[in-house]
Amino acid sequence: MYEPIRTPSVHSTRSAPAGTASDFPHRSREEELDIQLAGHLAALLTATDELRALAPSADLDNAAERLTGQVSRLRHGRTPVRAPAPATVAPDLAALHQRALALAGRALVVAASRADTAAAILAAERMDAHAEATGPRALASR
Repeated sequence: MYEPIRTPSVHSTRSAPAGTASDFPHRSREEELDIQLAGHLAALLTATDELRALAPSADLDNAAERLTGQVSRLRHGRTPVRAPAPATVAPDLAALHQRALALAGRALVVAASRADTAAAILAAERMDAHAEATGPRALASR
């Protein structure tokens, strides 16, 4: 009644042509989490550098140094690219602290997922610092 299938399935690994996705190495879950965490921490470092340019403080300097260390560790020794904050944009410290708070929260979730205690502690400390800097508005949104 039905004619048998005469060609191999397009999903078969034996029939996949060279150069397809099955030929590429795949990253492990841990490697993917490392990449994701490094990205979140690098974004937090950028926000921290912007805040340092607008309102310098020893706490932000220390945080930037620690963030740089964590990103370098996760990227196997490659230091993150850092650029000075643009001076042409009118500063909104509250918005920058809110953005940094959100970035630190994302970093904390990924750090907890990969069981990276050092990164999780750093992210939690930065969340507390940015929440305190934004005042009651940030605490109400938590």
